[in-house]
Amino acid sequence: MGRHFIVGMTAFLAAVTPLLATGNSNDNYDVDSLVMSQVLADPNAYDFPPVNSNGADLFPMRPCKGFQLWEASIDDLQELLSTSKLTSVDLLQCYLERIYQTDSYLKAIIQHNPDALRIARSMDQERANGRVRGPLHGIPFIVKDNIATKDRMETTAGSWALLGSVVPRDSFVVHKLRKAGALLLGKAALSEWADMRSNNYSEGYSARGGQCRSPYNLTVNPGGSSSGSGVAVGANLIPFAVGTETDGSVINPAQRNAVVGIKPTVGLTSRDGVIPESLNQDTVGCFAKTVRDAVYVLDAIYGVDHRDNATFGQVGKTPKGGYTQFLADKSALQGAVFGLPWESFWALGDSQQIAQLVELIRLLESAGATIINGTELPHYKTVVSPDGWNWDYGSVRGYPNESEYTYIKVDFYNNIKAYLADLNNTNIRSLEDIVQYNKDNLGSEGGYPSIHPAFGSGQDGLEASLASKGIMDETYFQALEFCRRTTREEGIDAALRHGNNNTFIDGLLVPPDVAQSIQAAAQAGYPAITVPAGTNKESGMPYGLAILNTAFSEATLIKWASAIEDLQKSSGTQWQRSLPEWRGYLVRNLPVPF
Repeated sequence: MGRHFIVGMTAFLAAVTPLLATGNSNDNYDVDSLVMSQVLADPNAYDFPPVNSNGADLFPMRPCKGFQLWEASIDDLQELLSTSKLTSVDLLQCYLERIYQTDSYLKAIIQHNPDALRIARSMDQERANGRVRGPLHGIPFIVKDNIATKDRMETTAGSWALLGSVVPRDSFVVHKLRKAGALLLGKAALSEWADMRSNNYSEGYSARGGQCRSPYNLTVNPGGSSSGSGVAVGANLIPFAVGTETDGSVINPAQRNAVVGIKPTVGLTSRDGVIPESLNQDTVGCFAKTVRDAVYVLDAIYGVDHRDNATFGQVGKTPKGGYTQFLADKSALQGAVFGLPWESFWALGDSQQIAQLVELIRLLESAGATIINGTELPHYKTVVSPDGWNWDYGSVRGYPNESEYTYIKVDFYNNIKAYLADLNNTNIRSLEDIVQYNKDNLGSEGGYPSIHPAFGSGQDGLEASLASKGIMDETYFQALEFCRRTTREEGIDAALRHGNNNTFIDGLLVPPDVAQSIQAAAQAGYPAITVPAGTNKESGMPYGLAILNTAFSEATLIKWASAIEDLQKSSGTQWQRSLPEWRGYLVRNLPVPF
């Protein structure tokens, strides 16, 4: 029982005792300890922040049986579990308390797993019997609501259209996490249909989940489309989360919520059981507060899956023993060589943010790293939009056969039809059905423009895909070839080669808030990792520093990201993860600014 509760209860009893003693007929209550235990005596301690207050202390996390889980790492949690100071049931209850505390503000969790308590008990029993499956044993987590779970939870991509549908099996990544002993607490909120449905929309909104909001500033874009995954980890609602990315949907919400995000090479993690957008670019990634925690998750979810042919591409390219062995400390930075594609991406960023990131770059140099400026993507003047992220920038230039959107919208038409064919208990079997459902339910699903504030352009993304009819014509293949070539061998790979001797540098450092940088990795199908790197003083929103490299270079990215993280923490620099300040926590604007 907390100190605030005891003090508050004492004051409450002191107040009511005189009334009871006088026999006041309007307040004639017996002092009943069971009833009194249900009364919140100090509402401001955790659940009801005083009006006009602000700062990181607005929503403090309750102690968990005397232990503070705020900012706890997976290793911290395993220490508590292995010494019997807490059980997985305790962890589950305490993280659920945290979710209940903040849910009305953040809406990061779209559904709770009704079987979580039973699973937690089973995890505890296994531990008691001497079996610990690994670092994720008994650790609660969430997955984005486009990742199938064969249990009592829904898988809907945030749309009412798929409510009640039954998936044929767990997604490959969920199955792997269950095998690793992780405890599935629930489903994370997301931008509906993973941002495919509209081109003018409120990031983090879905009809089923409402508007997910960042704890750093509830009035602005929380990052997406894996919004709930990033928000939940950033706000300490959960130790780790899993999301998906087609173009920025892991890295963006990770960096906007001051957490680590790993977007793997396409083909390292299976997409089986994931509601697709484009199998040319879709990948499953992870969110955590530290690089080590994120790597624990990556080790659990990667692998070859016979239901996803792209995963056979990893054979012979992944390390024996997993990726945890590549975690490093700051000493690894001595002699490292990083490139800055300045004109390609850095020059497009917010000047204040770029200046702060440059200070972090200087810190890397002080640790022994060499920074080479001007390691540009050769075609950046052609392929990088100067006006912000735009996946139809090729068409804007007059060349749809050089546009990412040209093949994405075709892929979605075909890939979603294949996914829907495997579902049971649904009448939704095609993109045509989805579009019609949104029109029939326009009040909730905004099937037409200017009807729903979160879907300003209605469902124009879905309608563009529908118009393509999934036809993979010459323009489709030209666009796919162009985007891959200009971001792969004539893009990131070319930028990684320094000088005339074709010696590869160790990685490209980019500002992921300049979304075009992560777009290059998305089109290439290459990996990216982001680490928290600072906070915008005006908005309170975090931003990251990301590292890019070639296909299946996750081991290299993990080495450098963990070394940078160690340098940040050991140096005490302000350019690292910060705690949420809950700015605008009483505001409910819709849409949020993109």
